[in-house]
Amino acid sequence: MDKPLLERGKGTAGQTGLLLLGMKENSELKTIQATLSRQGVEHQCLSAEELKQRFPNVLLARGEVGVLDKSGGVLYADKALRALQDAIRHLGGLVCDGEKVMEIKPGFPVTVKSTAGIYQGKSLVITAGPWTNQLLRPLGIELPLQTLRINVCYWREKVPGSYGVSQAFPCFLGLGLSPAPHHIYGLPSGEYPGLMKVCYHHGNNVDPEERDCPEAFSDIQDVQILGRFVRDHLPDLEPTPALLEPCLYTNTPDEHFILDRHPKYDNVVIGAGFSGHGFKLSPVVGKILYELSMKLTPSYDLTPFRMSRFPGLGKAHL
Repeated sequence: MDKPLLERGKGTAGQTGLLLLGMKENSELKTIQATLSRQGVEHQCLSAEELKQRFPNVLLARGEVGVLDKSGGVLYADKALRALQDAIRHLGGLVCDGEKVMEIKPGFPVTVKSTAGIYQGKSLVITAGPWTNQLLRPLGIELPLQTLRINVCYWREKVPGSYGVSQAFPCFLGLGLSPAPHHIYGLPSGEYPGLMKVCYHHGNNVDPEERDCPEAFSDIQDVQILGRFVRDHLPDLEPTPALLEPCLYTNTPDEHFILDRHPKYDNVVIGAGFSGHGFKLSPVVGKILYELSMKLTPSYDLTPFRMSRFPGLGKAHL
C-alpha cells in the first residue's frame, strides 16, 4: 500500500492494551498466553492481587487471573470505514450507498441490477452480511448462516473517566467467566463521555428485516448477564445500562469465516459468516477476496474458510 493510503489510516486506532480475564486453568486463556509467548508479543500475567494494584476498579473472583497484552487496542470503526472508502475512491473505485440489489445474473460478464441501475464486471464479490442468502438462493446455494441481534450496552461511570483511556484503562475480554457461557468484552470510555461499552458476544436469532421491531428487544437475558458481571467485576460502573444499541452478527456453525468462490460460477466470490469478529481483519480479508476474484493464488491457505466444510451445500440446485 502506498504512503498516501497509509496516511488515510491515521487516527483509526488507539493502543490501550488488552486485559484478558479468566480462571487460571481456562484452556482458551492458556492458548492465548502460549500464542503471545510464541509470537514474542509483550504481555504480563497478573494474579488477582497484582491486578487489583494495577487496576483497582476491576475485581476478580476466587481463582480468576489476568493477562495484559500490551499491544492490544481499539479500532475506531467509523474512522476506519471512512479511510477504507477513501482508499477505494483514490484507486478509482465507486462507493454507492443506499442501493438495494434486486438481481444477480451470473455469466461473463456478471450483471448486478440494483434499485439505482445496472452494473457489469468480469467478477463479483458478495459480502452482504445478514442478507447473503437472499442473494445466493437464486444462484443455487444457501449457506448455514445464523443472524443474531446483539445488544450493545453502555454503562455509566460513577466517576466520569475512571474507566477511560486517560486513566490508562485497557480493553478487556472475559473468557469463560461465570455466569456467562460466551465472551464478555469491554472498551474504555470515550465513544460516549462517561459511558463504558461492555457487551456480551452472543445474542438472539433475528430476521435482519425485523431487527428494530419491539419483539427483537424482548429477550434481555444477555443484558441481565452483563448486569451481574458489571456488578461483580466493575464496581465503579452503574449496574444498569444507560444506553443500548442494536448490532447484527452473521454466524457460521463454527464461527469461522467463509471465503470462497461459488461452486458453479467461479467469477462470483463470497465473503460471509464473519461471526462478530471480521471487521478488524477487513484489510487482509479484502486482499484474499481480491485474489480469489482475480483468480490469483491466495496468499494464505484457505482450507479452513471453504464452504465445502459444511456438507451438502446447494447440491440439489447446482
